[in-house]
Amino acid sequence: MTAVELQAHPDEPRLGVLRLDRPPVNALDQDSWDRLAAIGRELHDPASPYRALVVTGGPRTFAAGADVAELVGLEPAVFDRRNRVLQGAFDAIATAPQISVSAINGPALGGGLELALATDLRLASQDARLGLPEITLGIIPGSGGTQRLPRMIGLGPALDLILSGRIVRADEALRIGLVHEVLPAAEVEDAAIARGLAFAAGPVALRHAKAAVREGLERPLAEGLALEAELIAASFATADARAGLVSFLEHGPGRAVFRGTDEIGAGS
Repeated sequence: MTAVELQAHPDEPRLGVLRLDRPPVNALDQDSWDRLAAIGRELHDPASPYRALVVTGGPRTFAAGADVAELVGLEPAVFDRRNRVLQGAFDAIATAPQISVSAINGPALGGGLELALATDLRLASQDARLGLPEITLGIIPGSGGTQRLPRMIGLGPALDLILSGRIVRADEALRIGLVHEVLPAAEVEDAAIARGLAFAAGPVALRHAKAAVREGLERPLAEGLALEAELIAASFATADARAGLVSFLEHGPGRAVFRGTDEIGAGS
């Protein structure tokens, strides 16, 4: 297994599991950056089998950021070119149609936190530590942190973390909206997988909802509402919508079985 690997869940091939495995702390080396970029392209491929994604670094460490030892020797122009690879990789994960969940055990720092910020949901262990300490190295977050964090938790809290470089514990991360749930360490990955399995079996409307929220936030309200109207019409036209509406009438809520494709539904 390479340091960064994307594999199908053994029981559900529509769920991809992106696993970081570079002991001792999952520091992301240059090969990892390139692999993450390739995975980002794979997720955007219309032929991708994945409808959901779980990102995990294992039971002890999510990711301790970039491998600083590799950065020291880079010329500024080379660093600029290489950093854009990682920034692009995380943006590809953030904008991919799959619903993504991070399972954060232990440290998620610098580029590690920026990877988690690129996912749609973040579950953290009680011993998780999260932060963007780049300022203590004389640089700034450069793979989405200065942009995604304030959009996620607000300008004031984001500036506090970015300008101080301080690390927050799981309880504070939950309070400020940086993570969605805090669990015992032994339960985090299983909980993320459970959510991923549910998303993998969900309707194609999930990707429409993600696009409406993520893309709509970048537009004026009127344009966001137009996008919402376009995407609800697209979801209504699918076989999943037909199945969901009919199942509700016949069996009650929450019992529909979805195909998760853009197939047009009869009677749409």
